[in-house]
Amino acid sequence: MKLQLALDVLDADRALQLAEDVRPVVDILEIGTPLMKFAGISVLEKLRKAFPEKQILVDLKTMDVGDYEADFCFAHGADIVTVLGVADCETIRGSLGAAERHGGQVMVDLINHPDKARRACEAERMGAHFVGVHTGIDQQRQGVTPLQDLRTVRKASSIPVMVAGGITAETVSSIAEESPHTVVVGGGITGAPDPGAAARRIREAMG
Repeated sequence: MKLQLALDVLDADRALQLAEDVRPVVDILEIGTPLMKFAGISVLEKLRKAFPEKQILVDLKTMDVGDYEADFCFAHGADIVTVLGVADCETIRGSLGAAERHGGQVMVDLINHPDKARRACEAERMGAHFVGVHTGIDQQRQGVTPLQDLRTVRKASSIPVMVAGGITAETVSSIAEESPHTVVVGGGITGAPDPGAAARRIREAMG
């Protein structure tokens, strides 16, 4: 089971420092959508240079022109990109085509999809490498967690699952019991006084 840090900050230097703080513990560094929008492709280049041993996921949340958007991220050092599950199938296939050319991978993010189990199965048939069970921040504020969706998707499909949504050291054990491929944590690490210590606690609680 891998641990992924969602770098949802807006400052590239802060993102680099956070990545350094958790370097011994985290497997995947995620350039969050806000950071990618604010800092652009340069933050990917900086992370790739500074952390050659880490997988880097760019959370594009692509909704259209999947090939076009994925291609330039893979060309600049991304290992994994995301495309929305609510996007057209051709958009997902476009992202997968770019991944194939570059030796990368694609995660289909199921956020806000009305039938996550069905879409996970469809993503698997299309050749996606992962699906994301993702409870967004706006949903978290209403008390929603990703646990039930994770159970539903894991039961319906054998595709590896990346799970995100307000996960902390206190809640990660119940998530880990469902055996996702990757546990994604953002604020539970980046918002902690000591991000490195927070990441270690989460890693230990994952079992």
